[in-house]
Amino acid sequence: MAQSREDPLIGKTAAAFCLPDADGTSICLDKFRGKWVVLYFYPRDNTPGCTIEAMQFNAALEKFADLGAQVIGVSADTSESHQKFAEKHNLSILLLSDTDHTVLKAYNSWKPKTMFGREFLGIQRDTFLIDPEGTIVAVWRKVSPKGHAEEVKVVLLEKKK
Repeated sequence: MAQSREDPLIGKTAAAFCLPDADGTSICLDKFRGKWVVLYFYPRDNTPGCTIEAMQFNAALEKFADLGAQVIGVSADTSESHQKFAEKHNLSILLLSDTDHTVLKAYNSWKPKTMFGREFLGIQRDTFLIDPEGTIVAVWRKVSPKGHAEEVKVVLLEKKK
């Protein structure tokens, strides 16, 4: 889905959080104050769409770093799952674990979903671009993984002007 120009979180301060990374080390969003942050939420490690998305962001990490941006992927998977996912696909992207869904809820990415006629709560694939002051400046909801990293990079370049 395209970037949402009317998302209620645009223009708001990004919700602060501290979550464990793949090694279990607590990483806080405010550590990246002064940098751009690409914060993306994805449903599950090692699923086809999530793997495509992670690999595309990973391939573009250097370009994002050159633009002064930190890429952070968040799912409800455990740190151990993230570690295996990163090893399996040679990812150096920062993956954080939100097992209790606190951050997912704060960004309105923990949503009712339907599969095989059954409704359940799950992670909606969303991305947030946060400026160096900590304000959300762009939001993508219900992202299609293929080509998404490039789409975010284009908007980041635009916003940096």
